[in-house]
Amino acid sequence: MVVPKQSYEDLRKQRLEENKRRMEELHLPQLTQALKTAHSPKPSPMKRTQPRAIGTEMVEVRRSTRVAKLPAPVYKEITVYERVDLPRSKRKYSYSRRDLANRVYASDEAREYATTKAEKLEANLEGDHPSFVKPMLPSHVTGGFWLGLPGYFCRKYLPKNDGTVTLIDEEGEEFPTVYLAHKIGLSGGWRGFSLNHELVDGDALVFHLIQPTVFKVYIIRCNGYEEGENNDALDA
Repeated sequence: MVVPKQSYEDLRKQRLEENKRRMEELHLPQLTQALKTAHSPKPSPMKRTQPRAIGTEMVEVRRSTRVAKLPAPVYKEITVYERVDLPRSKRKYSYSRRDLANRVYASDEAREYATTKAEKLEANLEGDHPSFVKPMLPSHVTGGFWLGLPGYFCRKYLPKNDGTVTLIDEEGEEFPTVYLAHKIGLSGGWRGFSLNHELVDGDALVFHLIQPTVFKVYIIRCNGYEEGENNDALDA
């Protein structure tokens, strides 16, 4: 009689049963549980802490004995500006703000033309009075109407404080303006001068300081280049 072969699954189950029986005989499950219990950390009871008391105390700031008796410094810049009232101009402007918005920016050639002529005019001025050339930009003749002046010139020749600087055109008419020394430029009154003389982007002005706070102003128009004048005219 032939005994049938056991399958692999039957042999695996038989081996598992034998191993389980041996572990129970050796009391291995109980030993494993005992080891886990012995090595597990015991939870520590939460400590109740009292909140720290927060107090305030006036402490004198330590200062050098050399300056301890002097008043404490105040680190705050205080600037006082003197308000300058200008007389209202009696001359009416020849064009409106709408005309300013429709202006065309000067070409590089026209700008260079006016600046070169202004520099030649400056070189031929009589007397020892200082002068400088200022080409006009859109911010000078539209919008904010602010005219910044050369810093080196203002520091050397103009007052250190705010005040009135008078501009005299080629016809002899005077235009008082507000000179801001801390910003190095002309503010109030410059708008009236610019509008009255219809200054545009690209024009060049020669400022000739004939008195401590009085400029004689010469205007060179950039439109002379577009009206047919060329570089040869500069040498005439």
